[in-house]
Amino acid sequence: MGNKPHVLIVDDDASVLRTMALILERKGYAVTTAGDGPTALEKVEQRPYDIIFMDIQMPLMDGVETYRKIKEIRPDAAAMMMTAYAVEDLVQQALQEGAYGVLHKPLDMDRVIAIIDGAGADKQGALILVVDDDPSTCVMLQNILTRRGHGVGVAHSGEEAVTAARDPAYDIIFVDMKMPVLNGLETYMALRAVDPEVVVIAMTGYRQEMASLVDEVLANHAYTCLYKPFDIDRLLTLVDEIWESKQRRGHQG
Repeated sequence: MGNKPHVLIVDDDASVLRTMALILERKGYAVTTAGDGPTALEKVEQRPYDIIFMDIQMPLMDGVETYRKIKEIRPDAAAMMMTAYAVEDLVQQALQEGAYGVLHKPLDMDRVIAIIDGAGADKQGALILVVDDDPSTCVMLQNILTRRGHGVGVAHSGEEAVTAARDPAYDIIFVDMKMPVLNGLETYMALRAVDPEVVVIAMTGYRQEMASLVDEVLANHAYTCLYKPFDIDRLLTLVDEIWESKQRRGHQG
């Protein structure tokens, strides 16, 4: 990224385009706007952008379809989806396609600016392992976290996770609570036996069914538990919080 990040904003709401462009230009960013998906594709063909902010629900071509076509032109394109509606199916599709994340309208412009700056920062990220027998969850988290600059490995069972954790020292491990053979608690305890300092975030889509396992894993010092469908902003904030804390301790050591 050069000294002046170049941002593309794609939204069929002209007032959103005007407001975002005005604020970002005043902050020193170069801004291009597009009112629909086909126009966005034309803009992307002309030049790469440091990050694209795109409304997920648009006429002609929705944000997910637009992003898929953008990746055909610019495979490394970074996109942040925006929505004012509860469109969870489109949100999940966008994240699985590798979108950077999702912002809900009305937008927090301080957060938008932090995302632009973060997208261009050349930072070494954390080493993260995702443990889940659901392939779609693994793909979604791998896409989201890789876009943030983290190295991400995947294991589809507790046994795979324990084997994987014996070699690299993972900074953060996400562990699903409901898995066959070794459940999330058993996997966590086995990971603790390999590395007593391991930082584990439990996750589950079965809040009531897994309540006792979640309570026990937290009592054994798991970092926290996230519930599916994920609040992506919260997930990324937790990862940043853990990684920054580890880096500070490393510098102090």
